[in-house]
Amino acid sequence: MWGGRFASGPGAIMQEINASIDFDRRLYRQDIAASKAHAAMLAKQGIISRDDARQIAHGLDTILSEMETGKFRFRRALEDIHMNVESRLSDLIGAPAGRLHTARSRNDQIATDFKLWVRDAIDDIDAALAGYQKALAEKALAHAATVMPGFTHLQTAQPVTFGHHLLAYVEMAARDRGRFAGARKRMNESPLGAAALAGTSFKLDRAMTAKALGFDRPAANSLDAVSDRDFVMEALAAASITAVHLSRFAEEIVLWCSPLVGFIALSDKFTTGSSIMPQKRNPDAAELVRAKTGRIVGALQGLFVVMKGLPLTYQKDMQEDKEGAMDAFSALMLGIAAMTGMVEDMKPDAARMRAAAGSGYATATDLADWLVRTLKIPFREAHHVTGRIVAAAEQARVPLEKLPLAAMQAIEPRITKAVFDVLSVERSVASRTSEGGTAPANVKREATKWLKKLTKK
Repeated sequence: MWGGRFASGPGAIMQEINASIDFDRRLYRQDIAASKAHAAMLAKQGIISRDDARQIAHGLDTILSEMETGKFRFRRALEDIHMNVESRLSDLIGAPAGRLHTARSRNDQIATDFKLWVRDAIDDIDAALAGYQKALAEKALAHAATVMPGFTHLQTAQPVTFGHHLLAYVEMAARDRGRFAGARKRMNESPLGAAALAGTSFKLDRAMTAKALGFDRPAANSLDAVSDRDFVMEALAAASITAVHLSRFAEEIVLWCSPLVGFIALSDKFTTGSSIMPQKRNPDAAELVRAKTGRIVGALQGLFVVMKGLPLTYQKDMQEDKEGAMDAFSALMLGIAAMTGMVEDMKPDAARMRAAAGSGYATATDLADWLVRTLKIPFREAHHVTGRIVAAAEQARVPLEKLPLAAMQAIEPRITKAVFDVLSVERSVASRTSEGGTAPANVKREATKWLKKLTKK
């Protein structure tokens, strides 16, 4: 493709380091779509003949069919997806194939192809996250009143409901989807027609190719168009945050599955055994989701390092933008699918959760709030009184609701038996009716709202 300037071909090591076809072959659909759009525009502008454009389109359709059916033979000697397509097109239609590259460069070509690929990946991820949210919301609705302990510092803090806990991850996924949507919107400008870096003297209709490929508009600056990889970095940043959210939940699943905790059980679908210990049921799916976060975050960091020192415009370094990103998006899709499956599969042990929610004096804050509301004690004083009552219960080795009224009154004489109305975990969660609180009524309302939103067409 550039042999006119060179007397001989590249050495074996150069070919090995230079070739990208092993991974950029995944761009074949996008490459063919962009080439068809470019050819149609060239014909409309009178730059190539309509007959040439027709032959090019037919040849590209043939190549697409060959690739879809596995009949296409990729050649590493041709370096990349662009030249593999162009070479095969030349085999199929002859001279007209050589006109396809008029007014474009591999620089704007790869920027266009990869934008299209990342855009498609974002759409797939968004759909997967919506399915994950739906699974969470359905489970939350079913367990709107199932009491469990809420934690801070991994210590029992206050009772919450299992449904409320699950809805927290629905909210995280909503923000994840928002970040991907924002990245998609910002990337949706077409580089095609920027050519190598300076634009072209041919009278192109860049708005036509942008529209044909679903872009909002052509990229405004040719230098930026071919050198921009923000779209990959931003999508990977969104993927990294999403992966961190999945990993946090995966960690909780690992903890909950432990016999020491026993909040949930996973079936054979998402667990594995041990080669030596027959009793083991390991939550390997959750552990692997947790681990894949490293690959996804690593891809983002790797691309940051590639791009940080590059002057304008295109540099061959940018070839390293694809392999890590493709791996990261595949890992994220697999992680979302695994988490969705585990949410649907998990069976909570409501009795175990309820018992744990009642341990650790989790309703102490309810006692303090009762002192504030009923006895009009300032909260800081109520906090101190409650701490002394908790210490008395701990010394007596009884939960708060089992501590005798007389023992409480020895600390604060104005306490009445009405205090016991707030000390059960069920009453505690039912009382949390503030917006965003864990009250079962709130959880049912929020879960129902999300399910309606997620099932809208």
